[in-house]
Amino acid sequence: MGASFDTIEDQKAFADEQGFTYALLSDPDRAMGTAYEVVRPADDPLVALPLRCTYLIAPDGTVAAAYDLNSSPSLDEHADEVLADILSQA
Repeated sequence: MGASFDTIEDQKAFADEQGFTYALLSDPDRAMGTAYEVVRPADDPLVALPLRCTYLIAPDGTVAAAYDLNSSPSLDEHADEVLADILSQA
């Protein structure tokens, strides 16, 4: 699932444009963003955007792992790391 601070309408338009086949979560009030600590400080020039993070959620609903996309050399390597962790827990 992907999430952003965009409205449902903006999320749908983006998903349609990109051809996404997975769910996108709309969080315009930033409640989930606050809970997952991805809201940027008010003085950040990118305050409108959440920090780019991935969370691996365990079957019991707990956070099994957290990944900061800014620390990954590339999106492919990030995806490989997350997939390896998923497979190791299966």
